[in-house]
Amino acid sequence: MSLVLAVNAGSSSLKISLFRRSADNAANPALLLSSSTSSIFAPPARFKLNFVALQHRSLSEEVDSIYDHESAFKHFLYRLKEEASVDTIDIKHIAHRVVHGGDYISPVMIFEESYHHIKKLSDLAPLHNGSALSVISSAIKALPHAKSIAFFDSAFHKDLPTHVATYAINQQVAHEKGLKKYGFHGLSYAFILRAVAAHLNKAPDTLNIIALHIGSGASMCAIRNGQSIDTSMGLTPLSGLPGATRAGDIDASLIFHYTSRSPAHMSHDPSISKEVKVTEAEDILNFKSGWKALTGTADFKEITEKADTSVLSDPISRTADPNTLAFRIMLDRILHFAGAYHLALHGNVDALVFAGGVGERSAELRRAVGEAVACLGFAVIDETKNSQVNDDEGIIVDIGKGDERKRMLVCHTDEQLEMAIECSLANEFWV
Repeated sequence: MSLVLAVNAGSSSLKISLFRRSADNAANPALLLSSSTSSIFAPPARFKLNFVALQHRSLSEEVDSIYDHESAFKHFLYRLKEEASVDTIDIKHIAHRVVHGGDYISPVMIFEESYHHIKKLSDLAPLHNGSALSVISSAIKALPHAKSIAFFDSAFHKDLPTHVATYAINQQVAHEKGLKKYGFHGLSYAFILRAVAAHLNKAPDTLNIIALHIGSGASMCAIRNGQSIDTSMGLTPLSGLPGATRAGDIDASLIFHYTSRSPAHMSHDPSISKEVKVTEAEDILNFKSGWKALTGTADFKEITEKADTSVLSDPISRTADPNTLAFRIMLDRILHFAGAYHLALHGNVDALVFAGGVGERSAELRRAVGEAVACLGFAVIDETKNSQVNDDEGIIVDIGKGDERKRMLVCHTDEQLEMAIECSLANEFWV
């Protein structure tokens, strides 16, 4: 068998899917099984293994011996052998999701040069690139016969217009240091594009959509004729929408005020000013901000259960409730980009598409966004359809009323499947 292992390393999680490639239909690899490991750094980790084509059963357990991504990958291989009787020699390719690829605009085989290039970019994606490299190293050691290939989230945005990708800073410095908008969640957006095109029976290169990947990391993307023309994340995944622990867009000077020794405001008095190192600033803005900083929890479901989500009944809110505030901040930032992208697409939009853990599960957030964008001609959300979206309804769910051109869709995105498809279709990897 020609098996493809698709590996998606998150900041504290590891998702892995095993596919069989078909030489006759490379665009449709068959899913054999999938696994997820969560709470990696808060033992005991939770490990789940779901058999799709093999025995149709599942396994769920807490594992004390998992304490990092490398041990999580080793545990997966152990269970693969013990529970699925899969001979790892049949795994020909390992597709790794890597968030930041820098100048890499297409998948690359992992050799010493490409490995060190990704390692250099770790500071630009501190929540993800390091964990991906840890799994890559473990995979090369455990499965030396298989080809490890990196698939980059940033690659989907390679065709961003120059004026969109360029920051208004000294361009000599920008070019020397690679300081520009890269964009992320590209594997998800590639899958969304593929799935929505099939759903609407349109060629991908004719499709115009506004896509929302809303999870613990959140971003949006404007896609015109199948290409990314703008996206909310930039040089790093920090900018744009707030996330579970990320601040999103802020005034660049905020971090100096935030860390100032002065109790009330930043002072230029050198005796009380504080030097802020890049690592300290990134730690605050990546790990100590976002919904959790506002509410005490990174669980958006818990936030919406406590929040007042009836936004249109009180459009000018002065709420002090932290959960309502977090919900409305998220909605406000989404609408900011939705309006901008609607203009960038000249109003010619086939669909607004929700994806990601929050986008696929939060009926409240979808309802609030839908109510706001209805004035732009988007389909009115059908509340029954919206409230009943679940993982069993297929890849695409239409939550709008009628057949308006500007659809409101939910896409159950699958970054592992997207990597498996791209890997299967790339003949150069199979020579």
